[in-house]
Amino acid sequence: MSPHAARKGRVRRSAAVGIPLAVIAALTVAGTATGQPTHGSHKEARVTGTATLGDIPLGAFSNALLPGTVENDRGVDLGGIGSDLYPAGREGEFWTVTDRGPNGQIKVDSKKRRTFPVPGFDPAIVKIRVRGDKVKVVSALPITTSSGKPVTGLPNQEGRDEAPYSYDAKTPVPYDANGLDTEGIVRASDGTFWLIDEYGPSLIHVSARGRVIKRYVPRGLQLRGADYPVAEALPGVLLHRKTNRGFEGLALLPGGDLVMAVQSPLSLPDEDAGDDSRTARLLRFSPKKDAVTAEYAYRFDPVGVVDPGEDDTSELKISSVVAVGRDRLLVQERTDKAARLQTVSLDRRANILGSKWDQATTQPSLEQLDDSAASGVPVLGKRLVVDLGTVDGVPGKIEGVARVDGRTLALINDNDFGMSDGPEAFDKNGRLVDSEVETSVTYVRLPRKY
Repeated sequence: MSPHAARKGRVRRSAAVGIPLAVIAALTVAGTATGQPTHGSHKEARVTGTATLGDIPLGAFSNALLPGTVENDRGVDLGGIGSDLYPAGREGEFWTVTDRGPNGQIKVDSKKRRTFPVPGFDPAIVKIRVRGDKVKVVSALPITTSSGKPVTGLPNQEGRDEAPYSYDAKTPVPYDANGLDTEGIVRASDGTFWLIDEYGPSLIHVSARGRVIKRYVPRGLQLRGADYPVAEALPGVLLHRKTNRGFEGLALLPGGDLVMAVQSPLSLPDEDAGDDSRTARLLRFSPKKDAVTAEYAYRFDPVGVVDPGEDDTSELKISSVVAVGRDRLLVQERTDKAARLQTVSLDRRANILGSKWDQATTQPSLEQLDDSAASGVPVLGKRLVVDLGTVDGVPGKIEGVARVDGRTLALINDNDFGMSDGPEAFDKNGRLVDSEVETSVTYVRLPRKY
């Protein structure tokens, strides 16, 4: 029997209230070890180690942070921390952030409904330690409002966000103006955190204790009722983000500026144009100026290049951006099955902020251009660093990338809390049928500096 099968065969502990984090960390068990490099040639990128997060009941984890938030975790374990990865200072330690919590889709009358099996779950900042083949939770911070209440991961606005439903898609769940679909994370020199969110999309400044200091949203969003300050400081064109495809990548440049990546091309002028487009957008934000200072056009490679055999352009996404110099980034292009890392330089001459390409009324839109550069758009240049799809041992759905040194990267996958879509995701008793996809951190050694 495999170690995973042994874990899944155990009798689960019930979700107790107020379990200390030290106890939660002790629940983490060993995962699958990766020993020697998988490639014989040291001239190729290769996996040098893999560590896995063991089973931690989601109710126990959540209620240790904010007692009483989760009444029934439906057998779901802590997961979804693969949205991003940021070095925490000590070797093998990283900051991560959960996404909005367990969620899936079920078709009802030929229409997909978004399900939230654990609606009380509160997104959290999680510090992990990688040692050998284990990933352990060192500490965690619940993300809370100004008054200390959970932000939750529920959608904000009816008519704009997907309607939330119970685990079986039968019962509506209330919207929450405070809700955040958190994705990227960095930690500033003052100890505060910056996060990004898919709903707004938004940039969120969070205190060292997890309280939202301010949420920056696109102009015209008109988010009402949030229990924290909201500033309409982002370009209004972002209101056209594709559903469930807002900000996904976040980088902290050495000078203190932030770079945010929109996961997919905007739906301009409509969803079909966004689905067919290969042009996404990056934004530069200055915390000192409290404002966006630049916007850039980023061009995906054809989907069949990123993921051989895939022909659906809408599957292309940016899930991670990492600072590797004063104005240089690693940008991850991916589908759920493959990923490639490119380097780009943020050339001032490529800034389209305030130009016609930053306007939702421009026709044809930036997203509609077959060849952006030929149409006069200053598209960012890029260079391929590594095709992770060719590296044995790299799991699917890599969303977080962290720089370990000039030749080593740490990758983390998003296991979606072990959930899958469809009515079969839960058994007749409303308990999760686990997908058996685990959260893992994978180290990759590159043949040369990037």
